Amino acid sequence: MLRPMVKPDREPVLTLIQATGFFTSEEIKVAEELIDIYLTSPAQSDYLIVVAENGSKKVTGYLTYGPTPLTDGTWDLYWIAVSPDEQGQGYGQALVNWLEEEVKKKTGRLIVIETSSQPKYEPTRKFYEKLGYNELARIPDFYRQGDDRVIFGKYFRSKE
Repeated sequence: MLRPMVKPDREPVLTLIQATGFFTSEEIKVAEELIDIYLTSPAQSDYLIVVAENGSKKVTGYLTYGPTPLTDGTWDLYWIAVSPDEQGQGYGQALVNWLEEEVKKKTGRLIVIETSSQPKYEPTRKFYEKLGYNELARIPDFYRQGDDRVIFGKYFRSKE
């Protein structure tokens, strides 16, 4: 089941982000800041968060997304994470599929995802490619020496 994040989800989501082992302490702080903005400022629309639950109603994944400022129909997938013990069961794909449907409903035309070129992110990059995202750009040494920013995207046509 996918649903908007609510306050009781905060700690389970932060726990699963840490459990993945993919994010630095600085990145976890940023994820926490975005979660807090979402939970405490309901009128804002820059950061939207949805969570995935398993059959036991345990939070198994989450996704932060939002419209890209100053663009026409472009959306960013900012964060996605699935609990390590629940990976490979379709939660990540369900979250991305849900996002795509939301973007289409809002006549979005492009979803952009950024990730690292580090070897540990190879499964992440393959995941995006499997879902039809293409590498649109790569900025060498962006995050740090030897760690490129890899930008994926997927275009949609608006129904007119």
